[in-house]
Amino acid sequence: MRFRPCIDLRGGAVVQTVGGTLADHDEAAAEVNFTSDRSPADYARLYQRDDLRGGHVIALGPGNREAALQALAAWPGGLQYGGGVTPDNARDFLEAGASQVIVTSYVFREGCIDYERLERLLAVTGPERLVLDLSCRWRDGAFWVVTDRWQQFTQERVDAALLERLAQHCSEFLVHGVDVEGRMQGIQEPLIELLGAHSPLPVTYAGGVSRLEDLALVRRLGANRVDLTIGSALDIFGGRVAYADVLDWLRQQD
Repeated sequence: MRFRPCIDLRGGAVVQTVGGTLADHDEAAAEVNFTSDRSPADYARLYQRDDLRGGHVIALGPGNREAALQALAAWPGGLQYGGGVTPDNARDFLEAGASQVIVTSYVFREGCIDYERLERLLAVTGPERLVLDLSCRWRDGAFWVVTDRWQQFTQERVDAALLERLAQHCSEFLVHGVDVEGRMQGIQEPLIELLGAHSPLPVTYAGGVSRLEDLALVRRLGANRVDLTIGSALDIFGGRVAYADVLDWLRQQD
């Protein structure tokens, strides 16, 4: 299991939010746990110093392009980028330093995967530079992919069949447990178990971490096959889990 750091951007600033409260129609409605006075590039250089590769820069809405480019330029090849990615701009972010681009909403139409759109995207990125975001919410006894700031349920159920079907089109999956994202009240254990058992590709889980011990729990539940992102709970984002302790835990595993 690897630790994947994050840089979430809102209005050009590094923030941590409660994921399920984001909405296109009302920017002010989002619950913000933390807003940093440090620049996106500062965080990128911190992760580079500690060799935490494969983290992600996520633009939460408009007004974040320059901040995202600043972070990518600070560590070329060290971070992925997600937020409004399409075939028209994917190359811009890759050339700016993103190791891969992360995509959800563009490849969905009317609640289903639009394979024509996916192929147009792959013509620019190739599968090796594409990460598919399968962030999901729980409903009717299953996890379902959600899009459009995690507000719209799709008809795509996160299960072994979906993971296998999409694995040929990308290099990794990113999965936020949206129901617990930013709440620091516990991880979604069944989702991590599902990903560990069935993902044929590297997969990163985010959502609900509240304590250092959650790293070991994710490692066990995910059969050491699920990587982890910690956002709001980290002290560098105003939380109680010490970033230095996470680094120490990782060194002990090595």
